[in-house]
Amino acid sequence: MTDALRPDDWRDRFPILERCTYLVTHSLGAMPRGGYEKLGGFADQWAERGVRAWAEGWWSAPVDVGNLVGRIMNAPENTVAMHQNVSVIQSVVASALDFSGRRNKVVYSDQNFPTNMYVWEGLRPSGARIVEVGGGSVDVPTERMLEAIDEETLIVPLSHVCFKTSYLQDAAAICARAREVGALVLLDTYQSLGTVPLDVTALGVDMVCGGSVKWLCGGPGAGYLYVRPDLIERLEPRVTGWMAHADPFVFETGPQRYATGIERFLHGSPAVASLLQATAGYEVILEAGVERIRAHSVSLTEGLRARMLERGFEVNSVADPERRGGTLTIGLHEDEDGTAFVAALAERGMLVDHRPGAGIRVSPHFYTRAEELDEFAAHLSELRESGAWRDAAAGAGSY
Repeated sequence: MTDALRPDDWRDRFPILERCTYLVTHSLGAMPRGGYEKLGGFADQWAERGVRAWAEGWWSAPVDVGNLVGRIMNAPENTVAMHQNVSVIQSVVASALDFSGRRNKVVYSDQNFPTNMYVWEGLRPSGARIVEVGGGSVDVPTERMLEAIDEETLIVPLSHVCFKTSYLQDAAAICARAREVGALVLLDTYQSLGTVPLDVTALGVDMVCGGSVKWLCGGPGAGYLYVRPDLIERLEPRVTGWMAHADPFVFETGPQRYATGIERFLHGSPAVASLLQATAGYEVILEAGVERIRAHSVSLTEGLRARMLERGFEVNSVADPERRGGTLTIGLHEDEDGTAFVAALAERGMLVDHRPGAGIRVSPHFYTRAEELDEFAAHLSELRESGAWRDAAAGAGSY
């Protein structure tokens, strides 16, 4: 049996926890102290080694760092490449596909994060047929996803955990259906990796993408793309660049001559500082262990869910913790301003956020104490009962 995780063992590694109650990891994970060391090391290397730094880890950073984040998802060595963000990653993947034939359907749910939709919607002029699956207010009915995936489906860009409600989709069933009909699955784990266990080898998923901003506590600018080993050399992205070349320092002209490994999914020069500082987050996640993080997360979100229901709030996340990610979404009345509640809570030192059509999103992580959620529940109830949230409405914003 896995030892229980104790948040107090980790809290001193995250400076912001000394100043506030941090319940917004689903938006931006708390920065680990190790980030200072990583960024300082990058600056020192640049200052002291100059151009030589490229040969001393900068050039190989997209794959070196990819191997580290790959350990969190049990990816084989050299199957993960780092990018700036998921919009770029999905564009790279999409550029390797041919939409001119009968197999040209792109199937995703209406609860996907919008940036993913924008990429695929932009491919309609190239022949992509977009099939958007709906039908659930909190969840995405798995049977509807499975029905939509057929022999004409080319790819399924799937949000592992939906950003509004934290619904955890049945990736295993969807991947199995896609394999059955010869379609690809691109699993977006932005809202899950680091708090929901993932084994890409056991799952048999074709590709995985995401970023480090949230549960990985790696900050912005460090997106990751995993590609199944036997699929790597079958794809040739048209969104490309010199890092994807088989011999980039020959500087040859003409058509792209692709690298034979995961490097073929790279493009231009990497954002080295972002990649290096993200490793501070990966290292602490690996040390804490995702299985232990998940158990702690479920315990906290189940406790908060019960408290909010007792206090008369709606919870707009699926009730079954096995089908829920690390975030709990708390509904408000139609006449209540979510951004004002967020602002009022921030004034009390509690950071959460709000999404239209969903509610207030609350995300404890492995550094969160149970009593912090008790305090949150009490503050939210008091704001509703007193109407004090209206005082914050004028200056309210969101993020």
